[in-house]
Amino acid sequence: MFAIAEHLRRGYPAIMRYTLDEIETFLTVIELGTVTAASARMNLSKSVISKRISDLEAALGAALFLRTAGRVAPTEAALRLAERLRPALADLRAAAESAGWEMDGQAALRGRLAMTAPMSFGTLYLGPILAGFAARHPQLDLRIDYDDRARDLVRDGYDLAIRIGAPRDSALVGRKLCTDRMVACASPDYLERYGQLRVPDDLTAHQVISYAHLPDSRHWLFGDNGDMTPAPVQGRLTLNNGEAMRDFAIAGLGLAMIPRFIAAPEITAGSLQQVLPEFETRALPVFALWPPVTPMPAKTRALVDHLLAELADGKPWAPAPRGNR
Repeated sequence: MFAIAEHLRRGYPAIMRYTLDEIETFLTVIELGTVTAASARMNLSKSVISKRISDLEAALGAALFLRTAGRVAPTEAALRLAERLRPALADLRAAAESAGWEMDGQAALRGRLAMTAPMSFGTLYLGPILAGFAARHPQLDLRIDYDDRARDLVRDGYDLAIRIGAPRDSALVGRKLCTDRMVACASPDYLERYGQLRVPDDLTAHQVISYAHLPDSRHWLFGDNGDMTPAPVQGRLTLNNGEAMRDFAIAGLGLAMIPRFIAAPEITAGSLQQVLPEFETRALPVFALWPPVTPMPAKTRALVDHLLAELADGKPWAPAPRGNR
């Protein structure tokens, strides 16, 4: 359970010589890359951050950072130490924070909970959901980062991630929260100028707006009864954000294949029109993922349960279009 002690005993001096505060500070500086950033994250002065690092280096008898021109760079020994300490510290936090919940589940959630979620999904739907969770647990420090990149949860210090699409990291534990669908759409003006589409092959005569984070953005998937077939597409515009793609489509610059949770309000308002609605599109399962810490921290379990209740059946957005039920 207290794996951090074992990790330190195996290769470093006795754990009595340094503190958890020093270890957490060390890992934060490694993650963020500067003392200034670590100072802002931890709400401590830079002098306190620097002293904790110096004290840890003195206890270890080894330099952890190279200091040049106001910058710090981790040594090879520091990087190896960080890789061992991250999971150990996560185990220790989980055990300590779950102690009260092991008795009757009535203890208040405390500590720090960091999560990451996709930008568009977070700004459009998660804000009110997470605000409700924060209000319900006033003793919990909550950090939320909206970022379309798939962050390394352990390395970057996150307890939980919301990911859209099938999980790619088999080392994480996950729970599906709901399922969305992709929607092909364009502005009415664009369709009036360039014509309606009857079948997916008609896409070859149109300009599309591609998504930068999709490995094969030159093919869109359409199908019937689950049998999906790629349809080749072409276009000069590539963006890395679904809301930006939506805005370009509204401006009449091409067709966009975007998640229904982004497209639904604009389709309802009439600024976008779904194309090829009778064809199935790619399903987008929405997952909560977390590192395989045992026992599962009470704070993480509580947030996952809250998200499950709020996102059941995809209720924050409109019902599925025809062909995607």
